[in-house]
Parts: sequence; C-alpha cells; structure tokens
Amino acid sequence: MQKDSVNICIAGEAGQGLDTVGQMLARALVRSGQHILVTQNYMSRIRGGHNFFSIRTGHTEEVGPADRVDLLAALNRESVDLHLPNLSQRGLVLYNAELGLDYKKSALAVPIKEMVRETILQNTVVLGCLAALLGLDPETVQNLIQDTLGKKHPELLQKNLDALTKGYEWTRQQNPDFTGLTQSTGAPDKMTVNGNQAIALGAMAAGVNFCSFYPMTPATSVALTLAANSRDLGIVVEQAEDEIAAINMAIGASFCGARSLVPTSGGGFALMGEGVSLSGMTETPVLIVLAQRPGPATGLPTRTEQGDLFLTLYSGHGDFPRAVFAPGDPEECFYLTYKGLDLAERFQSPVFVLTDQFLADSYRAVQPFDLSRLPEMKTADSSPGDPDKYQRYEITESGLSGRVLPGTGRHLVVADSDEHTPDGHITEDLDVRKRMVDKRLAKGKGLYEYIRPPEINGDKEPEILLLGWGSTKGAILEAASILADQGRKVASMHFSQVWPLDSEQFMDRLKAAGKVICIEGNATGQFAQLLRQQTGFSVSENILRYDGLPLSASYILQRI
Repeated sequence: MQKDSVNICIAGEAGQGLDTVGQMLARALVRSGQHILVTQNYMSRIRGGHNFFSIRTGHTEEVGPADRVDLLAALNRESVDLHLPNLSQRGLVLYNAELGLDYKKSALAVPIKEMVRETILQNTVVLGCLAALLGLDPETVQNLIQDTLGKKHPELLQKNLDALTKGYEWTRQQNPDFTGLTQSTGAPDKMTVNGNQAIALGAMAAGVNFCSFYPMTPATSVALTLAANSRDLGIVVEQAEDEIAAINMAIGASFCGARSLVPTSGGGFALMGEGVSLSGMTETPVLIVLAQRPGPATGLPTRTEQGDLFLTLYSGHGDFPRAVFAPGDPEECFYLTYKGLDLAERFQSPVFVLTDQFLADSYRAVQPFDLSRLPEMKTADSSPGDPDKYQRYEITESGLSGRVLPGTGRHLVVADSDEHTPDGHITEDLDVRKRMVDKRLAKGKGLYEYIRPPEINGDKEPEILLLGWGSTKGAILEAASILADQGRKVASMHFSQVWPLDSEQFMDRLKAAGKVICIEGNATGQFAQLLRQQTGFSVSENILRYDGLPLSASYILQRI
C-alpha cells in the first residue's frame, strides 16, 4: 500500500494559512483521480506554535496515515528542523528563500517575494509549486481556485491565478529531482469529506432537524456543517449557553417530535451525564456524537485519543439500554450516524457515535454515499389505538411502548423524570419500580438484532490477529497487509460498534488466532478490558498510543 503513495507535509505556524493550502491541494488531488488521506496536527492557539497538514496520496486507496515525509513544504525555519528526521530517501524540502537556510540537499528555495508582493498570495505560490512537483494538471488547480474564489472574492481571483502560475512555472524550470505521482486511471468522481462532515451528512440523510451544542474542539464542525445547510433542509441549530443546556434542549425537542443530535467532546460530555440519564428514564431518543480528545480536564484539546469509551458506556446514573458506534472512516461515519438516529427512534433511548480528532479532521476521497442502502427511518406512532386507554410507558414484552407526540391528537402524553407508572405519573410503588426497570432493560435485548458485526479480514487461523475499534481501522489494515506481504499468517478485526457486543459474531476467530494484539489510542486498553469483561477473553498483548498523535502502520509494526 505504501509503494505508490506520496506523503506531503505542509508545516508552519498557526495563522500562516497552511490549512488553506492543504485543503486546496487535497481537493485538487481528488479532482485528478487520486486517493487522499489527510492528517491535521494543530496546536490550541490562534497564532504561533507548530502546525502541520499531511496529505498521503496515490492512485490506490490510502487507508492509514504515514510517518515518513516525501515532500515537505516548510513555511518557517522550525518546520524544517522538526520534520527533517522523518524525510524519506526520495524526500524533497520546499521552503521560502527568505528563510536563508543552508540546507542544500534535496531542497528548493522558492523566491516567493520576487514572485508576489502581497503576503496573502504567498500560499498560492506554494500551491503552484506543489502542484508542479506532483505532476498535477495546472488547469485542474486553476478551476479549483475559480470555484473557490469566483463568487466569494472575485477581486482576488486573477491575482491568485497569476500567483499559482508563477509558482508552477518556476518549479518546472528547476528540473527538481523528485518523482511525482503516477497518473490515475480512475475517474475523478469522488467527494472530499472529513469525518465530521460525513457525520453531518448522515444526520441530514436521516432527517435530523434539531441540533443543540456548545462549541468544543473537535466536535464543533458537525454543528457548523448542519448550520450551513439549515435553511435548505429546515434544521434548527442552537448554540446553547453550556453543555447541560445543550443536552436538555435536544431531549425537549425530541419529546416534541424533532430528530435531535448533540455533538460534543469529553469535557463537555462529562457535564451531560444527568441529561443522558433523563433520556433513559423518559425513553426519549437522542443521538450524541462524542469526538474524543486527550484528557483528563482540558488535556490536549487539539490532539487525538480514544480515551472516552468507558465514559460513554457508563455515563448517566441508573440502568438503561444504549448503543455505541465507533466508525473507522468517513463512509462509516455517514452510515452509522444514520443508523444511530434510526435506533434512537426505534428503541426510544440515547445512542452514541464515538469519533476522535484524527477521524473528525481527516479528509478522504470517498464515493458519493449510496442513499439506496439506507433503510426507512422509524418514526413516532400516529395511531396507537384508543386515546382513552393510551399509556406512554405501557409495559410490553419487548419493552417498547407506543410513542405519541404530545399535541398531535386526543392521546394524553404524560412523562416524568421520576419513576412513574405506565401512564406516566410519579410513583413510589416499589413493585411498579421493578417492573419499569425490567421494561426499560428489555429494550436492550431488541438492540441485539441490529448489532453491526466486526469487519474481519485475512487468514482464518492466523499467527497474529490485529484487533481494534474506531479510527484505528486504516492503520491496522495497512499493518496487516504489510505483514501478509512478508509471508506472515495474519488477520485483522475491527469493531465499528462497541456496545452491545455479541460474542457469537467473533469469538471463534479470536480463539483460532495464535496471538491477539489489541491496538488502541489510549493508555489503559479500554476496549481490551471491555472485551474481557463481556466474554472472558484476554488479548495476548496491547499496543497503545496516547501521545496525542494517531496510530500508523509503522508505529504498530515497530512494536510488533
């Protein structure tokens, strides 16, 4: 998977516009028929600090991030010093000649100031240089700039097109010793989306019409994407005064019939525990998107980690059912968000989608999502029978009661956060209490019919089985592929649903493996602990990463 790919690193300080260059280049690559995988690494400050935007690209699918650097565009001196140790044998450094660096080997000192005087145009020169080095058609990049600036900033359009051409032509004249990309034979029919955008698109496909949130990196862009489409799709997006208000707004809107979503991160979600419990008691559907980042407390607010699995499983006091999804790529972000909203409606309970900063900000080239694959969404009952006999919390074998929206007919809908009778009134009858707990828990059995089994690849009786969940998917697949190319008997198992678990779907494959290595982005092996708790199976080894950076195939292989 690594042979035909190029890993590009655009590095500099916050405020230098490297994100703009990176996104434009990523989109140009996709329009050229190439695959991409973007990793964004940024510090929690508006200006200064060291940030970098990595694009792994090639004509075959890039499933995981790479640690090596083949093409480094350094916007400041620090970037050269920090990334030189990771430069590959074919590596080339592109830097502003004004930096006055004495690094001569495999380098291009670009006289940016001689090409453009305005600072705002310097990054477009860099974009032209990178496009030339990669062998991209200049017309593709020109069209991209036209699409980006043509309507919003027409006064800057021609200046940027000129700056792009200057960077492109200067680089071609240098005859640099760098092998660009092989031309793709595939059609450029893919979309460029990151994990958070895919989550928002999945929610829109499911008919979400209410989103309440308090801004918290890296979850905020889910709400912002919904807000950008709110007028066209009739979505109410409300920025609440805090996370406690956000979860309760969503539950209130859902009670009245809205399809509700709440995006947040660990620190914000910690404040939502009582609201999650309220959803469980009142049997009100809500989908919570939890974009993980390193804790405790504020931790590393712009880095990545998988440290909130236990927090999600055990949030909210008392016993009530839930489902927890952990997508591994943007496609799964889309389809599992849709499924999460559907299950929340079907089982009248909270459902969670666990992502993290790496997946949230990671752009990929994906096929347009297939809407024909989406099942019909569950909706509230419109005619549950005799209004005079209606009970919102009627005790049934499945635990599911007819959910009527208040004010839509003659049915009286009574709900309460205290323990209640089947008709919704407060009670302290201890026998009723037990029956209501059993009723709510019975819904959890129904969730088993909808469990998404883990994705299993490779040898059926492997020497090594690489086990993971969530955003580790790509790195594990690539590591397994490399081991297989080396002649090892290897398999991989990826969980995109981490609760509930059905051991019949995977235990025979775990037992058939010589060694099971669980790979996670946290310090304590939370999924390995959960697996042992639920099945009694203990993994052979753990490979854990918790320095704030995403797992890569090379990181895994070094430790194997």
